[in-house]
Amino acid sequence: MEIDLAGWNPFTRKAAMKKSRVDPAPAALSKPVASETTRRAQELNPLPRFNTTASDQVSGRGHDRFSALRAKLRHAFTPSQPVGDRKLFAGREEVLKTIIRAIEDQRLHVVIYGERGIGKTSLMHVLTQAASEARYIVVYTSCGANSTFDDTFRAAAAEIPLLFHSGFAPTTTEAETGASLADLLPNEALTPRKFGDLCAKLTGTRVLIILDEFDRAGSGSFRRDVAELIKNLSDRLGRVQLVLAGVAADLTELVEHIPSIRRNIFAMRIPKMSEVEVLQIVANGERETGLKFDKQASVFVVEVSRGSPYIANLICHHACHAALDGQRSSVYAADVASAVDRAIIEYEGRVPTPAQVHVRRVFDQGRQDALAMTARAALAGDGTFDALDIEAASEIALRKAQEAIDALVDERLLEPVPTEAVHQRYRFTEDGLPTLIWMIWAQRNLNREAAPVRATAAAS
Repeated sequence: MEIDLAGWNPFTRKAAMKKSRVDPAPAALSKPVASETTRRAQELNPLPRFNTTASDQVSGRGHDRFSALRAKLRHAFTPSQPVGDRKLFAGREEVLKTIIRAIEDQRLHVVIYGERGIGKTSLMHVLTQAASEARYIVVYTSCGANSTFDDTFRAAAAEIPLLFHSGFAPTTTEAETGASLADLLPNEALTPRKFGDLCAKLTGTRVLIILDEFDRAGSGSFRRDVAELIKNLSDRLGRVQLVLAGVAADLTELVEHIPSIRRNIFAMRIPKMSEVEVLQIVANGERETGLKFDKQASVFVVEVSRGSPYIANLICHHACHAALDGQRSSVYAADVASAVDRAIIEYEGRVPTPAQVHVRRVFDQGRQDALAMTARAALAGDGTFDALDIEAASEIALRKAQEAIDALVDERLLEPVPTEAVHQRYRFTEDGLPTLIWMIWAQRNLNREAAPVRATAAAS
């Protein structure tokens, strides 16, 4: 019996047998295949996609010549984050110089305070970099509602190498193995005296402990312990200095028991930015992105921001995106007006709806001047103001300023502030109202002024 072997290949046969033994992939792991109808629908109605990958690389999908500019823009104007790059730190040179001199020349502890969004955290980051360059050991801590003295300063001690303790030679086992001051702390609760005793034994270095957002610490005992530590470190000529930063209208509001340590601290209220400093924010962003603000757009940024670095960054960020949406590398006044529209949407999420409705109703009743004057005065200071502040900021008669205040008190948008000052001071009933009111005023006025520019921008 003959067997026809023509075309028979044993290797092919073995491969086929091996393939038949491989189990098919489970249905759950099989890659779903989109139907032709679904694919076409996605092409006709594409959903928004991320423009960069998680590694900050510009995505090739949907890439255009402005994608790289958008990527740069995220680092140039950062309203939601403090400035971390010294190249982007605008203004504040004199403030920073004064703080460094207080630390370096006077060996004082420092307290920085001011309103929210004024740039305190950015200042702390830049101070950290400057101190690190001078070979200080810098411990940066952001306080929270549940911060305790024990947790905060045990963590700080863990950042200070035992190498700098006068009781340990550099060649000891503990120093060579990277031990820290935390290894010398007792198991029981840490007190200001115990931590101060340990810091008094440091040599060959200096330590800066920065407690940012100190106002968020809800514990009165924590604040008292920090004040006690400042006095202890000062009395013992310690090589450790504290820098406290937080939201506060005055020094006493931020630190308790202040009379006992007043001579040991340098306190500074961070002021509003000057017009030149705000323009420096704009210039820094132009340098980093390659975008260009025209003169009127820059003027609008200065006017809207009212010296707030946060608002300046927010408006510049949105204005640049508006220009890029229009396929332009030039930022016009119309783009700033569009940025104000977007900023209002953001701020409305921070103010209770009834207050928003109330403010817009007062605007619609034709009292925008009273709202704008009081908001401007609130933003120019620490949130509180009197008729004299409005008179100075808006250049109107004192009687008119008081009438504006009285009208908004009747509307329950303003309330008196308990004070020992000669003139009664006031504040808005909601913290976010001054900025929201100012933005709405800017929206209604800048949009009118930007109308001719908007037409020019559309034609370019």
